[in-house]
Amino acid sequence: MENGYTTLKWDQDKTKKIMKENKYEQDLNIDDSALDLEWLEQPALMLKYTTLQADARRKMEYCKEKLNVTRADLDKDIRTDPDKYDLLKVTENSVTNCIITQKGYKEDHKALIESQYEYDVVRGAVSAVDHRKTALENEVRLFGLGYFAGPKVPRELDYGQREVINESQKEMKERRSNSSIKIKRRRS
Repeated sequence: MENGYTTLKWDQDKTKKIMKENKYEQDLNIDDSALDLEWLEQPALMLKYTTLQADARRKMEYCKEKLNVTRADLDKDIRTDPDKYDLLKVTENSVTNCIITQKGYKEDHKALIESQYEYDVVRGAVSAVDHRKTALENEVRLFGLGYFAGPKVPRELDYGQREVINESQKEMKERRSNSSIKIKRRRS
């Protein structure tokens, strides 16, 4: 379908560019070793992406309005001077068909399609951030259950550290043994 339109196809490069500019993938990653920090970051992420969504929706609404104004202006022009547009008979169908073939209308319609696409991408990001929240909740539950706990590996201690630990352990044993000694009294 040519007729003045450049062939519209799904542009993966554009999607990647939009996602890279807003760091979607980076923002969605969760660091298991810093769940507390991830939770602190979550509300700010949601605010960031809902704001982007609102901006994209506003842009889309402006594009819709511009398209409607272009359509109305062209409708008025065509009905005022149908010869300028090579119309033999002015009917609703012929006016509508003439409007959608005009360059200004095509440009505004393409801008609307692009803004709708951007809005959909950002709306998907908001949904992904919401899923991130659910994933964080589940990871915190798993952490609480010890899911991320691994086997305890003894640390290598140097000689001085071992001596300090051994001395403190001996002192603790002596205190325990001294507290367990009871003086027995003879009954007379």
